[in-house]
Amino acid sequence: MKELDLLKKDWQKNSDSFEQISEKEIYKMIHKKSSSIVKWILIISILEFLFWTCSNVFINTDDVLRKINHPEIVLILDILTYFNYVVVLIFVIIFYKNYKTISTTVATKNLMSAILKTRKTVQYYVWYNLAMMVVISIISYFIAFVYNPDMAFLREKLALNGKAMFFTIGILFLIILGFFGMFWCIYRLLYGTLLRRLYANYKELKKIDF
Repeated sequence: MKELDLLKKDWQKNSDSFEQISEKEIYKMIHKKSSSIVKWILIISILEFLFWTCSNVFINTDDVLRKINHPEIVLILDILTYFNYVVVLIFVIIFYKNYKTISTTVATKNLMSAILKTRKTVQYYVWYNLAMMVVISIISYFIAFVYNPDMAFLREKLALNGKAMFFTIGILFLIILGFFGMFWCIYRLLYGTLLRRLYANYKELKKIDF
């Protein structure tokens, strides 16, 4: 925000007759930066959606599903997959609407409100994705362990050894926790950086909103 600081210092040095002009310049700069940030949030969310869609296309799970041979389980997995697609797509649409709102708004208070709304939406989106990752991981491990015939030998061994069962569950828990931490770091790096910049813009707007 060095440009804004310099502009504000210049604004304070000028006489009162130039106050409104300087304020408009600050607003235009913040407006442009905020619009650019929200555009990048939209672009990243679209790329993320395409990445997971392409991953599901190229990763062949038909052989595993055929081994399970439980139509109701396959139906549950399909419902969960399509539900996730719909929810993520809804978030992308909301990001697009937020981008259009911030790009076209002219009032300072409206821009501040749009920035807060966008931050909250992105936070919901990140926590939804992390929660869904945990849910899908748990369901996938459970289905693979209980219904996959290839796991029959392991199920018998674990049923006879309680300690091995708890050890296996502990390993799975650590794996899920590791994936959660990895994705949390990725989201914090991508969306967190953009949200911090967006909130910095909000604070600058608050200073000029007399």
